[in-house]
Amino acid sequence: MPRSKTTSIPRPPVAPAADAGRSRLGDLTRPIPVDKRISRRPRAALFTGLFALGIVAFIGIAVFVLPVGTWRDQTVDLQQRQAQLDELQRVNNELEAETMRLETPDGIREAAREDYGLIETGENRSTVLPLPPLPTDLPDGWPYNVVTQIITARTTES
Repeated sequence: MPRSKTTSIPRPPVAPAADAGRSRLGDLTRPIPVDKRISRRPRAALFTGLFALGIVAFIGIAVFVLPVGTWRDQTVDLQQRQAQLDELQRVNNELEAETMRLETPDGIREAAREDYGLIETGENRSTVLPLPPLPTDLPDGWPYNVVTQIITARTTES
């Protein structure tokens, strides 16, 4: 049943739409009274705001920008470590192969010959020492200058 517009009972005032749900941005968009402001001077408020913005920017740079360089360095470090690991694995494989060879009778015999000079029955041992180093402080004049040139040429080729 529709209401009559001629009623004499006063209706309560209708709240505005903004107050019905109380917008969360209402406090940010409404001017702040002067007595409740942090700083009453606009310049001080501007500098305080810029200072706060600078601190937030600095924290953002420290958290998001600076670690990028470290991340790139880690990539290079990982590549170097991988190369070292590959080399170590290669050396370990060689040592393992040598260990397997030394576990055989022929390997033991060969190691004893090389390391301890073992000789078997009926063999003669003869030791040949390496040649001593050639003297390089020869006197000047013929034929020593030619010999000095030959020695110098031989040492630079090696």
